Amino acid sequence: MMDNRFATALVIACVLSLISTIYMAASIGTDFWYEYHTLSPAENVSEAGRSILDEFVSEEADEKTYTDALFRCNGTVGLWRRCITVPKNFHWYNSPETGMTTNCISFSLSDQFMEKYIEPGNHNSGTDLNRTYLWRLQFLLPFVSLGLMCFGALIGLCACACRSLYPAIATGVLHFLAGLCTLGLVGCYVAGIELLHKKLPLPDDVRGEFGWSFCLACVSAPLQFMAAALFIWAARTNRKEFTLLKAYRVA
Repeated sequence: MMDNRFATALVIACVLSLISTIYMAASIGTDFWYEYHTLSPAENVSEAGRSILDEFVSEEADEKTYTDALFRCNGTVGLWRRCITVPKNFHWYNSPETGMTTNCISFSLSDQFMEKYIEPGNHNSGTDLNRTYLWRLQFLLPFVSLGLMCFGALIGLCACACRSLYPAIATGVLHFLAGLCTLGLVGCYVAGIELLHKKLPLPDDVRGEFGWSFCLACVSAPLQFMAAALFIWAARTNRKEFTLLKAYRVA
């Protein structure tokens, strides 16, 4: 029979695991990892007209092209998509403030694994290996994290079916590895943004900040670590007490 302490620890660990999974999935699927705020976006867009939008959504847009558009048009960036806010109409007689719309375009799979250059947009400047591998890791790590947590949940269900608490150790270990992946994702993303802004500094009238999607990933990592600690503690302590009780009965 399971002690109430261990049952409580397992319930709390499962709740933390579920919350962290929801947070992680929400952060992957949303486009607010990093946000740019322009003081006068309407004026910036009206100067260049539709060319900004056309260049931004073009399949041939390089890193510098779409980053400049993000600077000028209150852009947001996610792991999968980039978005800018532009007027609905570009006619000279329409005020840009009267109607704004958000246009997004997804990063293709080839974009996720494309090489980053020392000078963004200049293919002859050589490959920037640091930014290239940071970009690839920030794409792969969240899926590894979610996969580990799902596999851990599957082991937990098997443990329940077998009426054994000991496999929860494996669930805890997988949650710990998932937390490391999430923490690595956050670190890679921050490092990638900082390196990009060294290559392409923010204009004076543009302010950049990490968005709520990024914050969800930051919160998810400690939740995964706490769930891992509870799973491992409950399984090991229960196993130890069961062994001692069995030895006492034999004696």
